[in-house]
Amino acid sequence: MPIAAGLYYFVHEADDTTRPPLILIHGAGGFHLSWPPQVRRLAGERIYAVDLPGHGKSEGMGRQSIEEYAGDMAAFMDALGIHRAVFAGHSMGSAIAITLALRYPMQVLGLILIGSGAKMRVSPAFLEGVSNAHTFASTIQMINDCSFGPKASPRLKELATQRMGQSHPSVLYNDYLACNAFNAVDQIEKIKVPTLILCGMEDKMIPLKYSKSLRDSIGSAQLIVVEDAGHMLMLEQPDVTANLISRFMKDLAPHAGR
Repeated sequence: MPIAAGLYYFVHEADDTTRPPLILIHGAGGFHLSWPPQVRRLAGERIYAVDLPGHGKSEGMGRQSIEEYAGDMAAFMDALGIHRAVFAGHSMGSAIAITLALRYPMQVLGLILIGSGAKMRVSPAFLEGVSNAHTFASTIQMINDCSFGPKASPRLKELATQRMGQSHPSVLYNDYLACNAFNAVDQIEKIKVPTLILCGMEDKMIPLKYSKSLRDSIGSAQLIVVEDAGHMLMLEQPDVTANLISRFMKDLAPHAGR
């Protein structure tokens, strides 16, 4: 089982070692399988899908701040000898990616921000619900009901609810505390790397206006709105998401990844 800096990761190798690595960072209560196979196994790219502390197969109890998670990702890169990478983050993972670009700009070649914003306030009902053992399961159901667009298959939503329900309640609660405290509004204009912003048209968790604000604040950013998708757009529209990421990666000039 591959472990680096205490973090489990899935790796997809590419024949062309000159391509920059793409590191996938999941959202709150997620893990590496939050990324569909079309993205995790993107043809021609070297990809690392990481389980954050306390998530999936990684040990620990999670963090209470985005900055701590960003530190974990920097340590992960050091452990594998990765000097520069492109980061794709979903929701909380995008906040981590943004923080990496602000704190470690020389290590970030590009950003792919999915269901993102420069701040991520969490519903008080979600915070209270996941902190209480009696309401944890029903709150997980409510969160997932809000996370998918109306055309998402019932089976897909059921599987996502099961996976999030396997999270330790304190880990998910800490994730939401970290998201709720995240606010990079005053710094976001400092990001200069190529940035792709993806948002589901039906995103209720972090609505489109937040992605538009990101695009307006990051000079190098491109925003693409994905139809028939909500907050979990990479699961709802995996082929579309994979194609958009692939195109973005191919547009980047080749760089040595190590």
